[in-house]
Amino acid sequence: MQREMDDDDLPPVWVHRHHHGRLLFAILSMLLVAVVIFLLIATSEFAFEKIGFTPLEFAMILLLTFIGSAVDIPLYRVKSLVPIIEVQEVRAFWVTYRVPRRVLKQVSTTIAVNLGGALIPIAVSIYLLATHVSSTLVYAVVATLVTSVLVHLVARRVPGVGIVTPALLPPLFAATISYLLVPASPAVVAYVSGTLGTLIGADLTNLRGADHSAATMESIGGAGTFDGVFLTGIVAVVLAALI
Repeated sequence: MQREMDDDDLPPVWVHRHHHGRLLFAILSMLLVAVVIFLLIATSEFAFEKIGFTPLEFAMILLLTFIGSAVDIPLYRVKSLVPIIEVQEVRAFWVTYRVPRRVLKQVSTTIAVNLGGALIPIAVSIYLLATHVSSTLVYAVVATLVTSVLVHLVARRVPGVGIVTPALLPPLFAATISYLLVPASPAVVAYVSGTLGTLIGADLTNLRGADHSAATMESIGGAGTFDGVFLTGIVAVVLAALI
């Protein structure tokens, strides 16, 4: 004998409303991005004020860095034989076998220099050294040499990517060394040694290995929109101010 099922007999039904959750997630994501950008710009402005730039000069440098980070100026090319794994398909008795084999492929790597990540930070460093030559030149040279050696020791070449370094170590090296050398006013030395030390220790001293790279381009100072070298100098100044 059958009976009609009432509401209590029905299995529970889970109702999902994704659209509200997705909208909220999108709004929170945009707010988070806005906060991060605001903090980045505020921190950068603080760092540049510490080394003697006005807000207008900072805005111009930031704009040029943003635009220049997309510009890689080719210098020369190196060719290399890079081992790669190719998969060859072999068919027998209606069965296809995938057979891997190791072959050497010739790769042409373009060595370039990034406008926003290398040339502009170098120009800023030269300007700072020229305007503070009597008080910081010797300290800046020493700090840059030491930072270069330390960054070179932690830098690693990643096939197909280029030279990578731990994000916080270069500015930490520069900030600590600058504070030890010039505890009263380490900001200028921190920026110069953080910028030039990273360029020398990570990129320039590893150019000899570019002929073993699988990357089509290795850019000196190139690492994205707000370039790693540019940010290293800023973070170094901030850390030196906080130490």
